[in-house]
Amino acid sequence: MSSTQQTPADTTPPAPRPARVTAAAAVAGLEALALIAGGVYLLVTSLTGRPDDLTQALTGGATLIALGVIPLLAARGLLRCRSWSRGPAIITQLMALPVAWTLLQASSAAIPAGIALAAAAVTGLVLLLHPATTQALGIRGRAQ
Repeated sequence: MSSTQQTPADTTPPAPRPARVTAAAAVAGLEALALIAGGVYLLVTSLTGRPDDLTQALTGGATLIALGVIPLLAARGLLRCRSWSRGPAIITQLMALPVAWTLLQASSAAIPAGIALAAAAVTGLVLLLHPATTQALGIRGRAQ
């Protein structure tokens, strides 16, 4: 048999990715893009404006960009149905909840951002903790 021929075992199509996993990846990806965009905005405004503390502004921007990489990698892993990606995605959603609460306590235009962030975090948690997502990612429960 030549190397270009496939055995019947090789022709098994991969299991389709459930819509819940795709939606969870989309939520994580949107949060990643928001963090990265916020970091870039903070860096640009600190370099073009007159911040009170340039070092603090640059550090804040770099931190937001670095934090944006975590949900971005998690979203990529979720799209590839990698079991490791669920942990960072859940942690990202849990970290978003206190930020959303803080935004909701403001008496400004930050309130709609807090509502959107809280909705995204709760939606992401529901999608990530659903049994269909756990099964699609190949995560087994505790042995009884």
